[in-house]
Amino acid sequence: MTQQTPYPPASANRTRRLERALGDWMRARLPHYLSEFVMFTLKQGWAAIFGILLLGGLLISSRIWQAGWALARYDALLIYALGLQAVFLATGMESWREVRVILLFHLTGTIMEIFKVDAGSWAYPGDGLAKLWGVPLFSGFMYASVGSYMARVIRLFDMRFAPYPPLWMATGVAVAIYVNFFSHHFLPDIRLALFVTTVAIFIRTRIWFYIGGHAYWMPLPLAAFLSSFFLWVAENVGTRTRTWLYAGQDSDHWVSLAKMGSWYLLLYVSFVTVTLVVRDALSHTPYRPVGSHGIRRTPASAARPPEAL
Repeated sequence: MTQQTPYPPASANRTRRLERALGDWMRARLPHYLSEFVMFTLKQGWAAIFGILLLGGLLISSRIWQAGWALARYDALLIYALGLQAVFLATGMESWREVRVILLFHLTGTIMEIFKVDAGSWAYPGDGLAKLWGVPLFSGFMYASVGSYMARVIRLFDMRFAPYPPLWMATGVAVAIYVNFFSHHFLPDIRLALFVTTVAIFIRTRIWFYIGGHAYWMPLPLAAFLSSFFLWVAENVGTRTRTWLYAGQDSDHWVSLAKMGSWYLLLYVSFVTVTLVVRDALSHTPYRPVGSHGIRRTPASAARPPEAL
């Protein structure tokens, strides 16, 4: 399915020209598959730039912040995150459509944070004026950074998800996952059943993406698993900097690998949340790349030229 969407702003076109130039430079100097892998990694990093900069803020602030300073570290991180969001909007790195998704992430993430902190699952040990029931308001931006990454990576790689299950089914699974993060404190934990359900429903869904006009694909559950690993790494940055700590955990200890499972499930909630707005990336029928040998000769969507290398 394709919906009419406006052309990207001039800043996005400048970004695309820079990416093409970099891609041409890499392909002239490296073997084909190595250059494609390098460009894939660079584009992934560019898509995740909000989260990378936010993690950088955690690391730097943990090193330099002093207890006696007038501004608390959590409050400074909130100002920093708001500043990043303003810059992303002003430069066209994110659209208002994507910001609506990010705002929804911020809201649902903050609600979960308040509940989990109250339940004793983790805590924020520092002080701050911008705290709500023990949860610093900047924490919502950590969830928002996941939404920012997903919205940007879909656009940057001109992704298509096909064949995508019925919307009611995907949404129902996402709601069940989100509810279980609350209800397992009072009711039996159905996490294992949810793992099986996500694989059963999405195993046929391929994520199609383009690098340099060439089409590639990856099973959606595999992409969720790989993404959960990088989010687990980010969790360790948060705990090593004592931004938050899990119950019974010391900042010198690694976060349990079981948290990868939690993020694997939360990624489906995140993905479905993004696709409620970015519907043009979904297809309920198998997707076929444009052109022979999987090489795109025209944009996959006539309404929106892809940001391809």
